[in-house]
Amino acid sequence: MLDMKFLRENPDVVKQNIKNKFQDDKLPLVDEVIDLDAKARKAKQDADALRSERNKYSKQIGGLMAQGKKEEAEEMKKKVTAESERLAELEALESELNEKVKKIMMTIPNIIDPSVPIGKDDSENVEVERFGEPKVPDFEIPYHTEIMEKLNGIDLDSARKVAGNGFYYLMGDIARLHSAVISYARDFMIDRGFTYCVPPFMIRSEVVTGVMSFAEMDAMMYKIEGEDLYLIGTSEHSMIGKFIDTIIPEEQLPLTLTSYSPCFRKEKGAHGLEERGVYRIHQFEKQEMIVVCEPEDAMEWYNKLWKNTVDLFRSLDIPVRTLECCSGDLADLKVKSVDVEAWSPRQKKYFEVGSCSNLGDAQARRLKIRVNGKNGKHLANTLNNTVVAPPRMLIAFLENNLNADGSVNIPVALRPYMGGKEVIGR
Repeated sequence: MLDMKFLRENPDVVKQNIKNKFQDDKLPLVDEVIDLDAKARKAKQDADALRSERNKYSKQIGGLMAQGKKEEAEEMKKKVTAESERLAELEALESELNEKVKKIMMTIPNIIDPSVPIGKDDSENVEVERFGEPKVPDFEIPYHTEIMEKLNGIDLDSARKVAGNGFYYLMGDIARLHSAVISYARDFMIDRGFTYCVPPFMIRSEVVTGVMSFAEMDAMMYKIEGEDLYLIGTSEHSMIGKFIDTIIPEEQLPLTLTSYSPCFRKEKGAHGLEERGVYRIHQFEKQEMIVVCEPEDAMEWYNKLWKNTVDLFRSLDIPVRTLECCSGDLADLKVKSVDVEAWSPRQKKYFEVGSCSNLGDAQARRLKIRVNGKNGKHLANTLNNTVVAPPRMLIAFLENNLNADGSVNIPVALRPYMGGKEVIGR
């Protein structure tokens, strides 16, 4: 969410940013919110003036009563009563106008970084760099669920009976591999200085609206009926929410956390969930990383975060590339974002396995996450990045480590988490 003062003083900058994100339908909102804000501030000024006058009358009433001038005091009391009624009207108007301002401000996109490429959608994202040599073996690679099924590692039919499409049972060595990847990712991030955390898997609505846009909320979040609770779509939500309404001493920054959680997503707007695949699903597990830092350090941390994911995948012999998200592909709160994509030998192309985002002070403004520094209090900056998210990551892992006989090699780094196994399936 933008600073209202910034929008008021830079309406053309905000409008150009909206155009850069190809959200022209939001352009009228800029002038509308400026007008509403002016009316809200006028209502506040009038209310403040009335309060001052009412206080003055109240003191005069006391003096008149002391002098025995009861009739004059009663007349003065009538004025106070009338002004109290008007004050109540102004306070209600101010509150109503501020609520309208807030609602609009929650839909106006954050100012993107100047380095972000301008484009309408993800088809115009820009490849930045490749890591590792993509290879295609001289044997046919089956669809990922076929690989798992041959290893007795997945049961989609039973899951469909129990919960419907978008769910799965992982079994045996595949289930163990799934847990091994999560555990390895946890230790990988701890070794890089991040504090491990297991957060709440449900959050209140004030946290949901603090960490994401209304559009994202509608497309992703599951609401708990009858309670002010939502299932998290990623642990970033509850991890950033951890700092709601806090003032952090600057000497404690940066805060670097890595968190494990299950994740739940409606996937509303998706082109339909695959019946046989585990790429787009309602439930999965993920290791995440978040940073709360000073504004001037945000871009440095942004580059550190996505490199962590690249390094993890390369340690498991999986080729990856980074893809810069264009303006039209950025969620409204994001300043800059890059996707990490893994190589699929079967498809002979890369596919997304993680996303790193710099959100500037957008989440901090909504959640009131402030820093107490030598020059006073100011908003923190927040960032997040996927460390690893199986089972999607398992697709890349299985395809890149598959042997012609259907067995799967276990990279050296992962073997301690697999009981020393070097291969599964033989």
